Amino acid sequence: MSSKPILTIIETPSPHWVGDGFLVRPLFAEYAFRNEISPFLMLDYAAPVEFPPSDTPPGVGGHPHKGFETVTIVYNGEVEHRDSAGNSGKIGPGDVQWMTAGSGLLHEEFHSREASKRGGVVSMAQLWVNLPKRDKNAPPRYQTILDGTIPRVALPEGAGELRVIAGRYGDAQGPASTFTPVDVWDIRLTKGATITLPLPEGHNAILPVLEGALRIDGKDIGPSKAVLFGRKGDCVTITATADAQLLLLGGEPLDEPIAHYGPFVMNTQDEIRQAIDDFRRGKMGVL
Repeated sequence: MSSKPILTIIETPSPHWVGDGFLVRPLFAEYAFRNEISPFLMLDYAAPVEFPPSDTPPGVGGHPHKGFETVTIVYNGEVEHRDSAGNSGKIGPGDVQWMTAGSGLLHEEFHSREASKRGGVVSMAQLWVNLPKRDKNAPPRYQTILDGTIPRVALPEGAGELRVIAGRYGDAQGPASTFTPVDVWDIRLTKGATITLPLPEGHNAILPVLEGALRIDGKDIGPSKAVLFGRKGDCVTITATADAQLLLLGGEPLDEPIAHYGPFVMNTQDEIRQAIDDFRRGKMGVL
């Protein structure tokens, strides 16, 4: 096996609020929406925040999406979803919501009413995954992936645990249905552990560190940073210098033009203009 080279360690900007429910850091920073991270587009991480009890759930009201997928991983708290395709659901700690916007829809995300009334800690990550040109107008789809359906793999020598949300790790196959080959692994490592993760030659790979600290190829990586690897090589070896929570994101690059504007991701500016027009004309449905 040969290690994928580190291209860069991405320094992330200060956090900002999305709506009034999610204080997030954009972990891909200036690399968002670039082919170096294809098929991924962006990743927001909402570190743990304590919310007071409230009868009005915090969150984000109705807004459109088109041309890609959102993947929401909940670590603490509960989130309720509703969209114009008729889907709705609630996810809690360990659960994942994989929403395909495809041809376009409106949706909203709020802390659940029950959790809001109790108050408490909320933390989660949301990943955007691009769709290939051929699937930009796929029908909207919603996958509720509950914690109990996600395979958990005990890593060798007590190194920690890996949850396979999408793709395959060893004999464990993730439950998410994807349009192109994608690996999304949710990993917890214990301090001092060293592991080698196999990844396909030619695939892009990104390793966001949500909490804790790692050392890779002699480089120290702290929390809220992301390691971008090159396409050559078929593995990465990492050592946890503190108890760590991280994601491993790998995938086959689309290598197609990326045009984006707010919540729309297409291949050309003409397609972006059409998406905006479709939204304004109500073609993405109503909530």
